[in-house]
Amino acid sequence: MTRVTFISADGERRQDVDAPAGSVLLDIAQGAGQPLEGTCEGQMACSTCHVIVDADDFAKLPRASEDEEDMLDLAAAATRTSRLACQIVLDGKLDQLTVRMPGEFNNMQGM
Repeated sequence: MTRVTFISADGERRQDVDAPAGSVLLDIAQGAGQPLEGTCEGQMACSTCHVIVDADDFAKLPRASEDEEDMLDLAAAATRTSRLACQIVLDGKLDQLTVRMPGEFNNMQGM
């Protein structure tokens, strides 16, 4: 199991979720009720699952592909540690992963 902490954009709310190794962060976030849409279903055609990864955890992630970097260019409130949740597969290296929701809703349904 990998523990993931989701922090709201305003920093007011934290939610800890335990996820099995091999899970995709987007699926875990959606199951936990986080405001990520992921409308492209992992096909890299949108940026609606953008999260801001804690700087220490960011270094543990594999490098983003060029396609992911292109999608992040379209994401609202992106930072240098932004990644697409659909591209993060949880493993033992990412235990205690902390991500923050972006400052602007990127969910097309307005959740």
